[in-house]
Amino acid sequence: VQLQASGGGLVQAGGSLRLSCAASGRAFRTYTMGWFRQAPGKEREFVGAIWRSGVSTTYADSVKGRFTISSDNAKNTLYLQMNSLKPEDTAVYYCAASTAVILSNIRHHSGYAYWGQGTLVTVSS
Repeated sequence: VQLQASGGGLVQAGGSLRLSCAASGRAFRTYTMGWFRQAPGKEREFVGAIWRSGVSTTYADSVKGRFTISSDNAKNTLYLQMNSLKPEDTAVYYCAASTAVILSNIRHHSGYAYWGQGTLVTVSS
């Protein structure tokens, strides 16, 4: 599966952005789909994921209640709606696809075999 992330940009603190991840190739409903982010000088960290069912989701504590993952199987597209953005949310955001189903694997970048190219989100204070 090939992944293409988009939708990043510059936003003020408190604002919102929606990231998209278009998938081509094998239908992404066969994968668990995740979002990760990496800030300068920091390791890539888990943001959230949606199981192949398209219903169950899991989020990092730092974004829970502010970010929402959804998917549109007809469009083969994954979304990350980000609200109440904070300067510490500034990072390059990546979408990824995994065949894992176990939570511990889904919440770590090593559980993902396929990655998009990343899209930069900058939140100004």
